[in-house]
Amino acid sequence: MRSRKGSDIVINIGSTKELGKLIMHERKAQGLTQTQLAGLSGVGITFLSNLENGKQTAELGKTLNVLATLGLDLLAERRDDE
Repeated sequence: MRSRKGSDIVINIGSTKELGKLIMHERKAQGLTQTQLAGLSGVGITFLSNLENGKQTAELGKTLNVLATLGLDLLAERRDDE
């Protein structure tokens, strides 16, 4: 689900596969290869490949490094239980 918050786009991520797709999309949009992004983020190529493919056991710290390198923020928001 995408929504706009000011000039930002907010995307609800409900699974590791969705997060991986977002990372892959942004990497390609920025014209980066996996090798380039891995090097810039300080992670291995195998890690990045697994992350983009939605591996559920990807390390959070490394994932945050990749997101930061891409200029993405990870936000948590309480759900409205109706």
